[in-house]
Amino acid sequence: MKYSAIGEIAHNCWLETFNHFPFVTLDVFVVMPNHLHGIVILTGNDNDPVETTHALSLQKTITQSNQSIGEKRFQNQGKNTISSIIGSYKSAVSKHTHRLGFDFAWQPRFYDHIIRNDKSYQAIAEYIIHNPLKWENDTFNPSVQNY
Repeated sequence: MKYSAIGEIAHNCWLETFNHFPFVTLDVFVVMPNHLHGIVILTGNDNDPVETTHALSLQKTITQSNQSIGEKRFQNQGKNTISSIIGSYKSAVSKHTHRLGFDFAWQPRFYDHIIRNDKSYQAIAEYIIHNPLKWENDTFNPSVQNY
């Protein structure tokens, strides 16, 4: 995958984000032309647990309540959450792309999945690694005609 200027920013910010979160480890990831896939390993301990709870997960939005996305988005989700990590990342990419004059915006939410075993990890890691090879036929590829 050859990165655009925004792709370079997204890639570099993804790497940099994890310097600010000592309770996580960055695993396999790929920046695609209009989205990103990555595995984040939560490494909190009993004194400083890491939580998966967050407001912007598509999983939560689909199954949750009567609150609007905006109401959920601005809840204090805590500092050791997937939401705080992804929020920081999206904020950094947005800040740098706008500073350089790019017209750029994220979708308001993100999709997450808890990997519970090695078989699942292997399948997801393989999907991420091979995702760029499938871009030509990806439904998110703007050049693919979806009938």
